[in-house]
Amino acid sequence: MNALRTDLYEIRMAVSFLRRGMTGRATFSLFARNLPPGRGFLVAAGLDDALAALHGFRFEPEELAYLRESTGLPAADVEALSLLRFTGDVRAVPEGRVVFAGEPLLEVTAPLPEAQLVETVLLNTTTFATAIATKAARCRLAAPDAELIDFSARRTHGATAALASARLTALAGFSSTSNVEGAFRHGLRAAGTMAHSYVQAFPSEADAFRAFAEDFPASPVFLVDTVDPVSGIAHAIDVARELGLPPANVGVRLDSGDLLELSRTARRMLDDAGLSRARVMASGGLDEYELARLTAAGAPIDAYGVGTAVGVSADAPALDTAYKLVEYDGRPVLKLSTGKRTLPGAKQVYRVPDCGPDVLALAAEPVLRGEALLVPVMLSGLRTDRWDLAAARDRLARDLAWLPPSARRLRGPRPVGVRRSAALSCLADEVAARTALSRQPALVR
Repeated sequence: MNALRTDLYEIRMAVSFLRRGMTGRATFSLFARNLPPGRGFLVAAGLDDALAALHGFRFEPEELAYLRESTGLPAADVEALSLLRFTGDVRAVPEGRVVFAGEPLLEVTAPLPEAQLVETVLLNTTTFATAIATKAARCRLAAPDAELIDFSARRTHGATAALASARLTALAGFSSTSNVEGAFRHGLRAAGTMAHSYVQAFPSEADAFRAFAEDFPASPVFLVDTVDPVSGIAHAIDVARELGLPPANVGVRLDSGDLLELSRTARRMLDDAGLSRARVMASGGLDEYELARLTAAGAPIDAYGVGTAVGVSADAPALDTAYKLVEYDGRPVLKLSTGKRTLPGAKQVYRVPDCGPDVLALAAEPVLRGEALLVPVMLSGLRTDRWDLAAARDRLARDLAWLPPSARRLRGPRPVGVRRSAALSCLADEVAARTALSRQPALVR
């Protein structure tokens, strides 16, 4: 990893800790303070990238030279940074699990300078991935029986985000992606039809459809709305008949207009032409709300291409996540800032099968009733797990089925509650009182 993928204040704090020998074990907790408006849950994601960053953590020689020149760090500080590797432990919620506000997505326990330096990259990878996976899961809930295809590559915030979106949408149950590199890297199915420019390049729409079907007879999907969708559907039917294409291989894609009425027209025309097994696909500015509207109306659409809305999580592009110190050198700590108060100590989250509130507890207290969500994923800087798309997808499917309908709602959802264990509440009160007292001016005391 490029250890410069951090904020300058992280490096300054780490240097200060190293100068003072403050290298005791520290635990940091990464969590979402609040759910975005309209969200009844979050989908934990990004852990694979986060662990990859930790596993390769180091400052390369050219990075150290840059720090020395740009910040004026003394040679001793640069030498100390050059020796740093991530040697800590990580417990995390496996990718694909549903989580709620205040519950740790992961906790890092490592020597204080190491745990501090990795804050930025862990927040970056985990926050982005969780936002996208959550949006994709909402799309899956909105259209549970339709095929969903990731169309987001051209609108994501950079090529790296596009690759991540291909994987994250697959985690949420999308069947394929238009991003060929994303499909290649993550073992996914690449999917694609044609653009309007293809149709425009030929003398006529029928010529374009004929050429495409001749070149790709196994799965020709015709984009029918370049001029007029109804005439486009008719041209697609004519070409399918002319070339004797197997009906199950043929598809039409609608990319504009009233998708509900146009899909009904397309289905009727295809059926009347003896192409009842031909597929109807829709795309163009779709999000979970439009998918839900079309699904509820019974739109005869077999597959949807979903792009911008999911690739940037358009209505909730950022999560209010935090990475906070909760314990240092055996001493539980918390933050008392207004609106940003934290809880002390390493945590565990327990989930019960009856949709009752999750229990946020101390990791050190006796095991409580329910399933413990945080599991070891890295010990002494070495990974103990490997990314498994099928397993992550299965976890999400189970958790979405576990969620009550009120939490799955797209509008006005009510998340499952999270309550503190008695031991955590007691510790929080004790540490808060001690912290407040220690911050009082000496004259007041």
